[in-house]
Amino acid sequence: MKTNDGRFSYQAAGDLASPPLVFLHGIGGAARVWKGQLDFFGERYRAIAWDMPGYGRSTPLSTVSIATLADAFSNFLQQIGASKPILVGHSIGGMIVQQLLATRPGIARAVVLAQTSPAFGKADGDWQKEFIAARLGPLDRGETMVSLAPMLVRELVGDDPDREGIDLARECMAAVPASTYRATMLALLGFDQRSALKNIAVPTLVLSGSKDKNAPAPMMAKMASYIPLAKYVEIEAAGHLVNLERPGTFNAALDAFLQTSVAATSVVAQ
Repeated sequence: MKTNDGRFSYQAAGDLASPPLVFLHGIGGAARVWKGQLDFFGERYRAIAWDMPGYGRSTPLSTVSIATLADAFSNFLQQIGASKPILVGHSIGGMIVQQLLATRPGIARAVVLAQTSPAFGKADGDWQKEFIAARLGPLDRGETMVSLAPMLVRELVGDDPDREGIDLARECMAAVPASTYRATMLALLGFDQRSALKNIAVPTLVLSGSKDKNAPAPMMAKMASYIPLAKYVEIEAAGHLVNLERPGTFNAALDAFLQTSVAATSVVAQ
């Protein structure tokens, strides 16, 4: 089901009365990258995939930062009536989740931080400048998101990815407006929530791909060690797009987390 709620577009599956399970995509994505998860989890949850501002039919923000994106996402949750959701954030989506928890620690029932990082580092750092230049430079030289999509996706994935998933990844990457891609990429600069990891007080799944170059598995394992209620899972041979590269494995890892950590917390709360 494709829907639009004022400023935000999103896709959803499942019963409105079921527990909300909300997915946040990465910079090159869109709500529809989570189709395999909506289909799988929609039988038991109110599964919702958000289009970030500037993606899909969601209205762009005048100023884009992790903080403004987190505020927009908080407004989205309020508009759709998703109380105490389970949040699944991929890449920059995971950064948005961390930012939101830092200001509203009780907003979620549980979180999944997938192929993400607690920090991008200082805005004037050499590595940061090189990272941004490598991704925005081709646009400056006249390339388009359509022409860049195959190369960008190829650099993100690991070994033997699911063909349909990668086709979808290319379609979504190609559809991102260049202005949105630029603004969202630049929003990474200066992000740092490392000191807040110890304050995440809900069950947390930290999920990595062993071949991920953007959010390396060793960094994510270290990240998980600072989160009190974290469980760490590494998907062998997968790159940065685990839910698309290995949809069955991703769904199984998320399902196991939901049935153990989240279910156990619910029993205690009762």
